[in-house]
Amino acid sequence: MVAVGPILAVEGLSFCFGESPVLTDLSFTVPTGEITGIIGPNGSGKTTLLKCLNKTLTPTRGRITFTGQDLTGIKLRALARLMGVVPQQWETPFAFTVREVVMMGRFPYLGRWAGACQKDRTVVQEAMLATNTWEIADRLITELSGGERQRVLIAQALAQTPRLLLLDEPTSHLDVNQTLEICTLLRTLIRTKGLTVLAVFHDLNLAARYCQQLIMLKEGRIYAQGAPEEVLSSRNVTAVFGVETVVGSEPFTGRPYLYFSLNQKQERFFGGD
Repeated sequence: MVAVGPILAVEGLSFCFGESPVLTDLSFTVPTGEITGIIGPNGSGKTTLLKCLNKTLTPTRGRITFTGQDLTGIKLRALARLMGVVPQQWETPFAFTVREVVMMGRFPYLGRWAGACQKDRTVVQEAMLATNTWEIADRLITELSGGERQRVLIAQALAQTPRLLLLDEPTSHLDVNQTLEICTLLRTLIRTKGLTVLAVFHDLNLAARYCQQLIMLKEGRIYAQGAPEEVLSSRNVTAVFGVETVVGSEPFTGRPYLYFSLNQKQERFFGGD
């Protein structure tokens, strides 16, 4: 069996807003055909990192290699055919239908004045069938629940026929059922569409359950990276998130499961028993 190399490699990546460093000397790889999670407290640079990877922001220093090519040499239109992005929030002042929103994912393939052709419509239908959104194709995006809207945005990204999917907290503001639905969908897309997923997670137990690799950020630096059972140790979580943690085993999967408690100083401050 031929080994498959990483789809994305980052070497010495740094980014500054003016004189203020946000990311400092990040180096990691993203294995092909897996879910890699980015975790860390608010302000640790997770969203900024995704924006550097999709060329929304230009790194101050370092090198990003995507599909064997230097990212700086890939034009935005070509990149959009290889990399799909699902943002944390997607707002529109217009009441587009679900079908219209997903069709927006075909923009990188359309000529300047060309409309959608049969191939575009076929790709859009396949993306909607894969995300279970075909039956709501004619509904307005403004009328959907949070889980439905998230599936539509994933369908839009799939319509780009990408190799890598970047997601920024894909389950924020979703209930438990919707959260499990989205994560199961991502795992299914890896198996059926050959995708690789890099996603920001705020729920550490969710990241432990669905990711094969984790990158833990603290103050813009990589504090730990590797398999969930290596990264999500009590020591690491306490050092990065400032909460006391006991690591157990998730009964359904055997993956790490974290139990949290405020430390004594925090308990006194917030009035805990």
